[in-house]
Amino acid sequence: MFTPKYPPQDTAPAPTTIPQQTSIQPQTAAPVAPVAPAPVPAAPVSNRPTIQLTPGSALALAAGGGAVVLVVGAVLVSMLLAVAITGMSVAVVAVVLKSLLKDLDKQR
Repeated sequence: MFTPKYPPQDTAPAPTTIPQQTSIQPQTAAPVAPVAPAPVPAAPVSNRPTIQLTPGSALALAAGGGAVVLVVGAVLVSMLLAVAITGMSVAVVAVVLKSLLKDLDKQR
């Protein structure tokens, strides 16, 4: 469960080299060996898909994010309002009970 999972290695084919054309030069005092350029390493190919955002999809993403923020805000405000109403009703009930108990004490 806690062992790392490595992605599979890239299966890109090995880069091929293009044979260089050698020109025939007249013989001089010392033969010159052709110098081959160093091979350029190929860029690794990624197997992951790329995400490209168009202006329309970026606008839809921003609108969706705004809608989520508004919905979450409305839910939080309604929960706060429910807690406030419950607290007020408990306070009113406490005042009424205190008044009733006070009236019961006066009648004795």
